[in-house]
Amino acid sequence: MSSIPVAQTAHTARDGLPQPQRRHAMVVVILGIAVAVLDGTIVNLALPGIARELQADPAHAIWVVNAYQIAALVMLLPLASLGDRIGYRRVYLTGMALFAAASLIATLSHSLGMLIAGRALQGLGAAGIMSVNAALVRLIYPRKQLGRGMAINSMVVATASVAGPSVAAGILSIASWPWLFALNVPLGALVLVLGLRSLPFNEAKASGVRFSLLDVALNVAMFALVFVGADRLGVRGEAGQGASPMAWLLLLAGLAVGFVYLRRQAAQAVPLFPVDLLRIPVFALSMGTSVGAFCAQMLSFIALPFLLLDTYGRSHFEAGLLITAWPLAIVVMAPIAGRLIGRCPDGLLGGIGLAMLATGLALLAALPAQPGNADIVWRMVLCGAGFGLFQSPNNHTIVTTPPPQRSGAASGMLGTARLTGQTLGAVLLAGIFSVWSPHDGKGQVIALGLAACCAAVAAVCSTLRTRAR
Repeated sequence: MSSIPVAQTAHTARDGLPQPQRRHAMVVVILGIAVAVLDGTIVNLALPGIARELQADPAHAIWVVNAYQIAALVMLLPLASLGDRIGYRRVYLTGMALFAAASLIATLSHSLGMLIAGRALQGLGAAGIMSVNAALVRLIYPRKQLGRGMAINSMVVATASVAGPSVAAGILSIASWPWLFALNVPLGALVLVLGLRSLPFNEAKASGVRFSLLDVALNVAMFALVFVGADRLGVRGEAGQGASPMAWLLLLAGLAVGFVYLRRQAAQAVPLFPVDLLRIPVFALSMGTSVGAFCAQMLSFIALPFLLLDTYGRSHFEAGLLITAWPLAIVVMAPIAGRLIGRCPDGLLGGIGLAMLATGLALLAALPAQPGNADIVWRMVLCGAGFGLFQSPNNHTIVTTPPPQRSGAASGMLGTARLTGQTLGAVLLAGIFSVWSPHDGKGQVIALGLAACCAAVAAVCSTLRTRAR
């Protein structure tokens, strides 16, 4: 790591921001990451209405969601690398400006093509926000209080990731679908004004970053092919229908591009895909922990509605309330985990949390034929509490292990690990549902059992970090 060239400013490095600038900067970060994560799911509920009003095929309307997610995924690492080079503040504020402008395009859309284009630009702006989010938190908080900042950040991400349908339902109950995007315009303007006043500048920047267009293209191709391939495996289609050959072909193409891309990155001193950071044992184990945990989360989050609706006969309202126990437990546990950071090893906290998650998932898989609501809720709470105990310490390790001038790359890897784990979970679940139908309950039980195994493997990875240090 000492070989990485660093350009220092003339100022002495500060340990966080003073109050009240720290509080103002954190408000900017919270608003930005909340709206970026929220917009990933806020449109789902409105898709049928959008398709009808724009006279579009529902199968094509799903690209209103896909365009956002793919654009965000493929540009996370390039923009994180750019943040290491030119400053996190600049990337963040540019991303927010693009996000607000793209929201206006989406609001004024009169065709499906225009709306999809607006959503793709929104995703690009969101990538700018998410790619340097954690790196900015590292600059905002003093080292001794960074655990608190990461806990707040993790809680906001967890809450926003599940709040999309509820927020959309509230807006659609009083307004039409363009208002889902219109509200982002004044909010984005507010964040820009506050951010220009309060966000910190990088005091250490990586000067050896090569921003190659070929590397960016390979990064885009790898993640886009894998995402589209996973999507075609049936994540949003009807379960139990099997996977198309084209889906597997796209996945294999993505892996082939990834092989070429990563071999090229391994030869670079400051690579776009941070293979240099993955050579650090603690960082690599933290990434494995994150991928395993989010794989378990995706497996369970898709399987649980089938379990509650088809197997146990709950209504959509009842199922929604029961599943809400999981994110509520995360919100409660995240501040507690933040206070424990620095007092207990991050690897140990993550290992305990993921062991709780694995136990809760195994208990959900072992539910009796006719469980009561209380039987389901306390298992959901155990899963959410375990996930909340894991997430903040794990993010803290990922962000603080690399040198300061590589904070952007580490921040980008946070989002990449989350999306990689979720994609892997979706692929595994599609495979399970193609063999065991979810309508008889067996597929869900197998999926939850596999999710418990993924969480257990992630717990082992997390615990090994205590020795790797």
